[in-house]
Amino acid sequence: MNFQILKQSGSARAGLLITENGVIETPVFMPVGTQATVKAMTSEELTNIGAQIILANTYHLFLRPGSQLIEKLGHLHKFMHWDRPILTDSGGYQVFSLSSLRRVTQEGVHFQSHLDGTHLLLSPEKSMEIQKQLGSDIVMCFDECTPYPATFEETRNSLLLSLEWAQRCQYVQLGSWQSLFGIVQGGMYKELREQSALCMKELDFNGYAIGGLSVGEDKETLYEMTQFTASLLPESKPRYLMGVGTPQDLVEAVKSGVDMFDCVLPTRHGRNGQLFTSEGALTISHQKYVEDDKPLDSNCECYTCKNYSRAYLRHLFMAREILASRLNTWHNLHFYIHLMKRLRVAILEDKISTFRI
Repeated sequence: MNFQILKQSGSARAGLLITENGVIETPVFMPVGTQATVKAMTSEELTNIGAQIILANTYHLFLRPGSQLIEKLGHLHKFMHWDRPILTDSGGYQVFSLSSLRRVTQEGVHFQSHLDGTHLLLSPEKSMEIQKQLGSDIVMCFDECTPYPATFEETRNSLLLSLEWAQRCQYVQLGSWQSLFGIVQGGMYKELREQSALCMKELDFNGYAIGGLSVGEDKETLYEMTQFTASLLPESKPRYLMGVGTPQDLVEAVKSGVDMFDCVLPTRHGRNGQLFTSEGALTISHQKYVEDDKPLDSNCECYTCKNYSRAYLRHLFMAREILASRLNTWHNLHFYIHLMKRLRVAILEDKISTFRI
């Protein structure tokens, strides 16, 4: 993998991330395809709206259908009919969220499958093995997701465990086309974030993720920690803010020097009837849209906005038609991807400081 910065405006960067399966223009938003599918969307539709890279998840694909099967069938790209880059999450967050079904040790995370209760172990080595079998372009280190809120000592212990796991991840040989990203933790403590970033930089990963944010903290803290952590990371490597967030969150993070994002908000909100527009969020179930023949967003060029009215979309949503999820998801993803394109242009034209959604 090769990363090139074409233009920097303030702390914001416009670059190129070159992988085996394609060149990615940054800043970039990655639609979340947890189980080898971005819910309600085909690969061709994702390509048509401009998706450059998608995210899939180690934990879920390990349990079903199994990473060995996916490898046998030609790796994840062929399996899901997607010929552009893929990033795989390590599975750390998913096992963390299992709560009472998991137990964290130095070896890894012992957990019970949420599908059938089978007792399993996900370790740094196992996570790397699974991601190698999946064949993704970007592989994430296995780390412990620090709970929120957490004391300084709890956060420090979690950080030290993640650092040890990161070293163990590096010992596993991946595919020649695969790049490994380290994850900076440290909770809401700047001292620990600095310690984590320093140690991660010494390990010299292909890229760096900012983890442990958007876990319940207020927006001011989210933005402050994002900016602080991004400033600690190597300028020559891509920076990835994990699991964030709203359109405004992305704008603030881009201004802080972040290059890559993923979040379930556009797809999940789409299925729940929450639509993002240039005039703010819109809840399609509201009664005022019953006879509204306007598109969701008059400034949007997506397939949904060019062909369907708010009234029709409300009808589909209230009738619980599958098409509602498809059209709403299509619009929201287009909005996020187009937002990234606008941010990139603003950086290239040195107008990022005055950028507004």
